[in-house]
Amino acid sequence: MALSITQCDTLLNLLGENNVKTQTLEALANDLHKKFESTDYFKVGSCLIMLLQQDLLEEPEQRLVAVTLLHELYRGESIENTPFAKVFIHILHPPEQQSTVGTPKLEYPGQLPKFSAPEKNFIAQLISDVPKDAILKKTATQIINSDIVGPANIDLSAIQLALAEKQSELSHICRSGIPAVIAYPEKVTNSYANEPDKKEEFVQQILTSDNLYRVYKPEFVTLAPPLLNSKDEPVWFNVTSPKEHTVAYDITMCVPNMAGQEARQLMTKAYKAALSLQQQQQLLNELDNDSKLVYHIGLTPSKLPELVENNPLIAIEVLLKLMQSKQITEYFSVLVNMEMSLHSMEVVNRLTTTVDLPTEFVHLYISNCISTCETIKDRYMQNRLVRLVCVFLQSLIRNKIINVQELFIEVQAFCIEFSRIREAAALFRLLKQLESGELGLSMSPPPSMKGKLES
Repeated sequence: MALSITQCDTLLNLLGENNVKTQTLEALANDLHKKFESTDYFKVGSCLIMLLQQDLLEEPEQRLVAVTLLHELYRGESIENTPFAKVFIHILHPPEQQSTVGTPKLEYPGQLPKFSAPEKNFIAQLISDVPKDAILKKTATQIINSDIVGPANIDLSAIQLALAEKQSELSHICRSGIPAVIAYPEKVTNSYANEPDKKEEFVQQILTSDNLYRVYKPEFVTLAPPLLNSKDEPVWFNVTSPKEHTVAYDITMCVPNMAGQEARQLMTKAYKAALSLQQQQQLLNELDNDSKLVYHIGLTPSKLPELVENNPLIAIEVLLKLMQSKQITEYFSVLVNMEMSLHSMEVVNRLTTTVDLPTEFVHLYISNCISTCETIKDRYMQNRLVRLVCVFLQSLIRNKIINVQELFIEVQAFCIEFSRIREAAALFRLLKQLESGELGLSMSPPPSMKGKLES
């Protein structure tokens, strides 16, 4: 059901030239929520998109306000969960910009208008996680006339990934549909340049028509199955008595996979702060229940250091599940080169005792740890890190994870340099005992690094 004529007039008055140039975006958004019920938000959003696609908003302030209202319809919700999220991605990254150099200008049904650099900067901030109170207190004219020369440097990969996942769940036929209402080859506004009354009537006809929500899709044609004139013909080809058959309905159809969504939300929190024990267990349970979910929770090599520092146990389990991934080498490279800490060592130590890591990876990590200890200026932090590295190396040696002969000279020099520290002296004695053959490698491993450090 489309908007009524009264609702259409209300929306068009809200987008009036005088309103969009004098009122702040925040005031216009609040006015929108006062005049429309939440049940009408989708219809209002569809009308705003149609006005943009058909170039029926003449002033740039009107177009910017229309995009702002489209976002504010679902204020407080994650942009990827709103029905119009793809519109913002198309505005910031138009498909025509992705065509090769020298090709004709790309035209396609439902094409959106072009926006200037200040407008794109505003829209990028609008759909990001940054606070929006300050930018919404401006008018559309102030934003358009600002001296910003390029779009905001905001990472939209998570939104694009979420939209791509939703798109992949649709059939090819649904993805191939085009709007039922498309523009004339020449803009319709030219026909009504001197007849504003007719233009308003034309806009009302479009926005109040159910055609606004229709989509033309390619017809799915299949061959009719052949009739079998034999006693072996399946009974469902020749249904004679309805009482013998019942309708089987799959109640799981169209039900979103909330488990995957909750896992992505927990991972987003895990990058910023430590999860509670209950949240950690919930995330780990969901990862165990779906072996492929780990590839769809938004983790990238660049985000690994944040996850390691805030939730090392989650980082360990995720890396173990990614061992067969083509990107595992990139994750190892990031882990090796991140800043040395108790949590990073805990992750590496757990990985080395669980799976066979590449030898060069382990050796490079040890070298980086030694280098960090040698270059740090703070004496207290230096002593603390040296103790941590020494306990870590003893654990690797006693568990036969590394061949100490390959790093003997480097580790021995490290022990001599910091011989004033008890753990370094103990590691040096261990090296000498191994070198002389007095001690085998079958001894039980020492206490955990964390307990040793706090002792």
